[in-house]
Order: sequence, then C-alpha cells, then structure tokens
Amino acid sequence: MNSILATAFVATLSLTAISTTVSAEETSANPTLDTALSAQGNAVKGKRLFMRCRACHNLTKSTRHRVGPNLDDLFGKKVAASEGFRYSKAMQEADFIWGEAELDQWLAKPKAFLPGNKMVFAGFKKQKDRNDIIAYLREATITE
Repeated sequence: MNSILATAFVATLSLTAISTTVSAEETSANPTLDTALSAQGNAVKGKRLFMRCRACHNLTKSTRHRVGPNLDDLFGKKVAASEGFRYSKAMQEADFIWGEAELDQWLAKPKAFLPGNKMVFAGFKKQKDRNDIIAYLREATITE
C-alpha cells in the first residue's frame, strides 16, 4: 500500500512540474499572464506611491486624458494605443505590449527605457516601490 501511495505522490509531483513549465511558456508568450513582480508587491503601498502619478494619469477609461494617457486595461495593451492621446514619436514607433517586465523598466527610468518619450517623471529607484505600484496597477486597471 505504501508503494502505491509513493508512486501516486511522485506522479503528482511530475504532473505539477509539467504544468508549471507550460505556465512559464504561456507567460513569456503573453505578458498579461506574467505576475512575478506584482506577486512580490503590496497594492496598498502601491496605491500610496501612485499618488505621484495621479496628476498625469487616470486609471479608468475616460474620453479625456490628462497630461499622460489613461492607464485602463494597461496590461496586454500595445504601447501608444490609448485613443485620443498624442504620443511622442518614440512611443508611436515603439513595438511592444505592456507587461510587468516592460512596466518595471519604464517605472525605473522612463527616459532610459524609451529615449525620446515625453514623460518627465524620473522614475522609482527602488525595486520594492516598483513592485508595489505594479501590484496596485494590476488591481486598479484590469477590467473583466
């Protein structure tokens, strides 16, 4: 009986490893599924940190943009895709989908991530702060 349970346990572990591998492949293909950074963040702290961003960005879909584009449905959105916002040439010519990795680099230093963009914010130096903001944005911008 013990050998049957041990075999079942090993089989379960093997299936879990296979399942995890498939998930990793899926997340690399689809940046909206990658939650590695937001999982390490604190959305409550991120909400407080986002106050620095609120003057320029709206989190909900709105016909009116602020100084920066609305951030509704940010994850999985193509760069420079918010209708009605006038993006810089650098943003218009960029070709990527917003995921946590891209957002992390952007929040660290927007001018270094995409030279020529119009964003004047210097960035968040601490990885923990960026994780917290990404966790908050995950909660605040995704609509089902």
